[in-house]
Amino acid sequence: MAATAVATPMELDAKYDHYDYPTTSPVAQSGHPGYLTSEQQAQVHQLRLLLESEGHTKRLDTLTLLRFLRARKFDVTLAHKMFVECEKWREETKLDDVVPTWEYPEKEAMFKYYPQYYHKTDKDGRPVYIEQLGGIDLTAMYKITTADRMLTNLAVEYERLADPRLPACSRKAGTLLETCCTIMDLKGVGITKIPQVYSYVKLVSGISQNYYPERLGRLYLINAPWGFSSVWGVMKGWLDPVTVQKIHVLGGSYQKELLAQVPVENLPKEFGGTCTCQGGCQLSDMGPWREEQWARPAKWEEAAAAKPAEATTIVNDAPGEIKDAAAAAPAPAPVAVEAPEVKAPAPAAA
Repeated sequence: MAATAVATPMELDAKYDHYDYPTTSPVAQSGHPGYLTSEQQAQVHQLRLLLESEGHTKRLDTLTLLRFLRARKFDVTLAHKMFVECEKWREETKLDDVVPTWEYPEKEAMFKYYPQYYHKTDKDGRPVYIEQLGGIDLTAMYKITTADRMLTNLAVEYERLADPRLPACSRKAGTLLETCCTIMDLKGVGITKIPQVYSYVKLVSGISQNYYPERLGRLYLINAPWGFSSVWGVMKGWLDPVTVQKIHVLGGSYQKELLAQVPVENLPKEFGGTCTCQGGCQLSDMGPWREEQWARPAKWEEAAAAKPAEATTIVNDAPGEIKDAAAAAPAPAPVAVEAPEVKAPAPAAA
């Protein structure tokens, strides 16, 4: 990619690019929306034409293709391979069908062991994503839910980060936001728990890296325990050097650095902030995506709402009997996600 980033209007495709939020990145970085060279813009077209020629019709918008291209250093062949593998995974897991109907009633019970939640925004306007790993007990967690459901929920949350969370944040910030600020709290992760935490984080980070590229803005690892440096040394081997630069490993005295990025009123009190949401910050899901001024229905919500009307009067079981096709269709299967075998980078909302 070119070293100098100059603001240039991004060429949008009328067929695929239907954005109702800003499309220029806040920072001048080559390869990012609003800062493309003519060669990079041509590579977007090349990738799209290649995918269209193979019959792909979904997720061919410019912002999505750019994320895959940046993840592969604008090598069209490698970006194409990554995109196709992602679409294959989505098809195998029926993710597009699952997202609109997904429910996770065991969420509150799971939070006893592994809280994972989005909560307000950082000083750049990005969603803040928080994970607390100290209570992870896979044996206990699998009595509440299954590994497949845990990974399905992870994938669904990534989909909901992409829409509606990030578009709402972009509208409020007045600039395109494509990443989030992640806080991973390692308090309580002692030597005996490291193997469980290590294996699970490696598994979920594979999904993050391979299917949701370019989603990590900053990652703060707080309350890093004694001896974590050796584990971190291994983890860095999974990561792209660009990703490593986004990660800040902090000990117990993390508040000053964390509050330099997250407004004190947006940070939950347990991490040194002042926020105490009614009912608890963990389950509030507060953020611009919950604020009427900035929130809009997600594209997948609109598509799901349109389906029943389109499908009506298709299914005829017997003469004179007409059923609604949506009611006759089998319920979508839960997403069964297998652990990727490739090296895995960013552990959260990457």
